Amino acid sequence: MTELLKQKCVPCTGSLPPATAEEISTYKTQIPDWNLITENGELRLRRVYQFPDFVSALAFTNSIGKLAEAEGHHPALLTEWGKVTVTWWTHALKALHHNDFIMAAKSDAIAKEDN
Repeated sequence: MTELLKQKCVPCTGSLPPATAEEISTYKTQIPDWNLITENGELRLRRVYQFPDFVSALAFTNSIGKLAEAEGHHPALLTEWGKVTVTWWTHALKALHHNDFIMAAKSDAIAKEDN
């Protein structure tokens, strides 16, 4: 995960290629707690983080929001009592890109800081 944490997202307008199966396999080893899912025919990364209450979950959501703005890459976030579901994929590609793995690793780092 350290390798991904050191990287920044690159602007993606849809002209960059999506991550290959080999890249996905390699990057996934650095973020083992994330699940690969297919939603609306698009491959995505999803993880559910657990928290002791709604206030903690909301604080984490806000931290992910600040990260997303700083990196220019935005997830789907579902905040509920005691949990936050984070889903990363590159909307412009309708697929996964290297950026999504960077952001997943950074999301994990934020979760560790908050606990």
